[in-house]
Amino acid sequence: MNFLKNVKITLVKDLTATAGTAVNSASVDMAGFDGVVFLGKMATANASNFANVATSSDDSSFNDLLGSKVTPGDNGDSWAIEIHKPLERYLRCEVDRGGANTAVGAIYAFQYTGRKVAVTQGTTIDSEIHAGPAEGTA
Repeated sequence: MNFLKNVKITLVKDLTATAGTAVNSASVDMAGFDGVVFLGKMATANASNFANVATSSDDSSFNDLLGSKVTPGDNGDSWAIEIHKPLERYLRCEVDRGGANTAVGAIYAFQYTGRKVAVTQGTTIDSEIHAGPAEGTA
């Protein structure tokens, strides 16, 4: 199995500068996928800085998913949240920045187990697949 042919990777939010406001990613359409992992990084750790996933049936009004909150423990920690078999079609990641000096690294969505074979990566993802390459210049 090739990871890049079976997992769709999407940059859903670029790096966000320091502030104390919430950050919402773009949504992902889960039609044809069984699950998604949102992955990001938090510059400053404290109890008021956390990530969670919200869901919507029509890509407009989002509600938090019960128990999806992840609070990074140390400055610079990355976080990941997986949602398997969501009940609604659209998901997005929300990052609450309670601290005034909190930057959020880029947020990626990894959609998997697609019923569409050989997914196509988005325009912001440059990728290659190499099977059993020999040693040499990259």
